[in-house]
Amino acid sequence: MSNTAQEILDAVGGPGNITHFTHCATRLRFELNDASIIDKDRVEAIDGVLGAVPQSGDRYQIVIGGAVQSVFNEINNLPSMKSGAAASNDDVKAAARAKARGKNAIVDAFFEYLSDSFRPLLPVLLGASLILAFLAVLDALHVVDTRAQTIPVWLGYVNSMWRAVFYFLPAMVAYNASKKLDIDPWVGTAVILSLLTPNFLGLSNVNKFPATTCIQLVEGKDDLLQCTTQIDNVPLIGTLPLQLADYGGQVFVPLLMVPILALVYKFLKKVIPSNVQMVFVPFLSFIIIMPLTAFLIGPLSIWIGNGLGAGLAWLNATAPIVFAIIIPIIYPFLVPLGLHWPLNALQLANIASTGSDFIQGPMGAWNFACFGATAGVLFLSIRDRDTDMRQTASGALAAGLFGGISEPSLYGIHLRFKRIYPLMLTGCVAGGLVIGIGRGVITHTFVFTSLLTIPVFSPMAVYGLGITAAFFTAFLMVVFFDYRTKEQKAEARAKKEAAKAGVSAAPAAAPAPVAAPAAPAAEAAPAPAFSDEAVADLTLTAPMAGELVALSDVADEAFAAGALGPGIAVSPAAGAVVVAPCDGKVSVAFPTGHAYGIKSASGVQVLIHIGMDTVKLEGKGFTPRVAKGDVVKRGDVLAEVDWDVIREAGYDTITPMVVTNKTKFGDITPAAPGPVGITDTVVTVIPKEA
Repeated sequence: MSNTAQEILDAVGGPGNITHFTHCATRLRFELNDASIIDKDRVEAIDGVLGAVPQSGDRYQIVIGGAVQSVFNEINNLPSMKSGAAASNDDVKAAARAKARGKNAIVDAFFEYLSDSFRPLLPVLLGASLILAFLAVLDALHVVDTRAQTIPVWLGYVNSMWRAVFYFLPAMVAYNASKKLDIDPWVGTAVILSLLTPNFLGLSNVNKFPATTCIQLVEGKDDLLQCTTQIDNVPLIGTLPLQLADYGGQVFVPLLMVPILALVYKFLKKVIPSNVQMVFVPFLSFIIIMPLTAFLIGPLSIWIGNGLGAGLAWLNATAPIVFAIIIPIIYPFLVPLGLHWPLNALQLANIASTGSDFIQGPMGAWNFACFGATAGVLFLSIRDRDTDMRQTASGALAAGLFGGISEPSLYGIHLRFKRIYPLMLTGCVAGGLVIGIGRGVITHTFVFTSLLTIPVFSPMAVYGLGITAAFFTAFLMVVFFDYRTKEQKAEARAKKEAAKAGVSAAPAAAPAPVAAPAAPAAEAAPAPAFSDEAVADLTLTAPMAGELVALSDVADEAFAAGALGPGIAVSPAAGAVVVAPCDGKVSVAFPTGHAYGIKSASGVQVLIHIGMDTVKLEGKGFTPRVAKGDVVKRGDVLAEVDWDVIREAGYDTITPMVVTNKTKFGDITPAAPGPVGITDTVVTVIPKEA
């Protein structure tokens, strides 16, 4: 794994290019100084990487899957990593929001708050859901009746295992939300726990407290009661009513309470002397927020949760088919943006309030449509002998079917190939239609929708038919219509034919991410056959005329340290063109025109970055003359550059050229600094000894 960690670190530009570094359940998250220097193809070729996802600004995500924690730790433990390079999600997201403006910043902050309050809990939620799934399987096989009035002791204990997670979920959410808002997380946790103590719950005992009255929320559910008591002789108020709800599993309460606590907590930190803050800030926070939560925030949160649940329940009851189709259709768009958390919170609120949830059933149609599309990709990759995609798809499919985790499929495949989305949505509609015709599906606990959790849903037959329809519809759509464009399929065929013929110099370029503007379509053609001289030539000539500079003298730390590979830099002369330093194929061509990657006929991977931080010019001053996938000869023009535009904008014109796959070769020798022309050899690569 350590080799994977080092390759990832090198690919993103080394420690000097990392501003912040963190991870989520399946992805490494980077905030970089310059994300434009990353060769996406290089990243995705690393063993253990399922996909790479460039994002807005200089953010970059690398999809690892279930081993993300191990890879994250390995990278942080590398000797070259500087202390403090790793950061929390809070820091990363705060930096991202700082680049936003106006209303979007507020919206982004809201959803980041929801997301970061739940995201760290995914492992424990998954673990608890699998325990419940195990019990559901035993119940389905008639090994034990989990709903009997009298149950064995072992079953009671096992129930306590999974219920512990969901019952104390408000405390866990409060902890994460408090960390998110930069206050003592244990203060926020303690506030919520005050509502979960036997002392508070005991106030519902009408025999012990005559002022308490209770009503049944759900007919036949003796454990779902709404109790109210009253406190007499309150100064200036008189009688104060207190709603005595069971707040176990109620996630809206901490989500609403913690922001108010943060305001109080930070105010107290400002006005209380630092030498006594440790005692009096928590004390006064408790005195203010605990009663406020019990008397106002808690009841209000339950009212909000019940209101939202009632609205969706009305739609589910009135138009079950419409509801069952809408839910799986919107999820593929919510998940990549992190906007699915409000619905997840609502699912938990439904279970806490009524004992069941009706949203997770239709949501399963989206998940299995997602997995079906991935299975289709796996089928085609096996048929086409595409080793890289077969590895990506098989890992993503296993994570989905057995863990209920969609991110490896979504980020590793679906967002890379835009044709998949409409095919997958067809599966979502098919699965939702079946569930809607069956009048919906419910579950009594929050679970991840996988093969292992099917018995948790009721009616199981309706749910099983729904997810089967979703899976196979998406699977067949991908198999019959393919997930690639004509150009991408032609590239795949050319790659396979080249491999059969023993031509290794011109592999097909990986498809561009969905978010990137489409490159000009090229005529489908077989892989180029380079001359024997080109295949044997391991020299690189200057990409432009000017003054040759040692790479170590470049101001950019990532290039200067050789993190992206060895090479040279050129301070340009008056010439206005940047040319190919070798015969090869363009593997990277940024739409902004500021950076190009070439895989030479001899297998040397070259990155040319025109100027420093010039990605910020958004293409101004650059006129690209090649596109990704184009075959070039040494000296062919890659781009025309207006150096005056770059200088007037305040950016350095020095242009590094590095070899990014140095491990494939022996010594790589740069020429000595001095004047250089475009026909001069500036880098010599020596083959690795056998």
